[in-house]
Amino acid sequence: MMSIIRSVLPRVARSNGFRCFSSGAPSDTIAELNKEMESIFGESPSPSPLDSSPPQQPVQPVYEAEDSQSVLTHTDSSGQAMMVDVSPKKDSKRVAMASCRVLLGQKVFNLVASNEIAKGDVLTVAKIAGITGAKQTSNLIPLCHSINLSHVRVDLTLNEEDSSVVIEGEATTTGKTGVEMEAMTAVAIAGLTVYDMCKAASKDICITDVCLQHKSGGKSGSWSRN
Repeated sequence: MMSIIRSVLPRVARSNGFRCFSSGAPSDTIAELNKEMESIFGESPSPSPLDSSPPQQPVQPVYEAEDSQSVLTHTDSSGQAMMVDVSPKKDSKRVAMASCRVLLGQKVFNLVASNEIAKGDVLTVAKIAGITGAKQTSNLIPLCHSINLSHVRVDLTLNEEDSSVVIEGEATTTGKTGVEMEAMTAVAIAGLTVYDMCKAASKDICITDVCLQHKSGGKSGSWSRN
């Protein structure tokens, strides 16, 4: 067999203009040699070290790491509801602002603007209700902590463009946990009070867009919607 290979190699090399044959031979020379071997032995030779093509490595999928912060803190290891223990946290000044909108409709809007609602001054009553609601948040939301609020602000503004009342609330404290819920409770209760004051004039009133606008303080720092 070696004598056959010795006779084939020089012929293939000469046909391709090479004076010698080595492991660095071009791929077309190797292919022609394979054809010669197949014509002699009746089958293609097995792969040899002359083949310079490296084996293809499988592509390993890349997985993105999961967000380690996407964890519910009000459940224990067994999935049961619990109140978060904030005792290890440090005291810091914490502020939160929230807002909502009450869509009155043109008829009710005119009555509120002219202070002609039968129950009285809608905006003033709703303002006091919002402040009171903020102070009662832990009684309304089961797993909220009872917080000593240092300040609560609730402002109501009439918006002629869409016949609405825009409500903004702010809560402030110095402690171990935030006041986001207090700020949102303030605007939600103020909005409900607007509805209660005006429901005799219309049932189409809609309370919408209750959301947190800004918070500061604590380990997570500051956050703003815009």
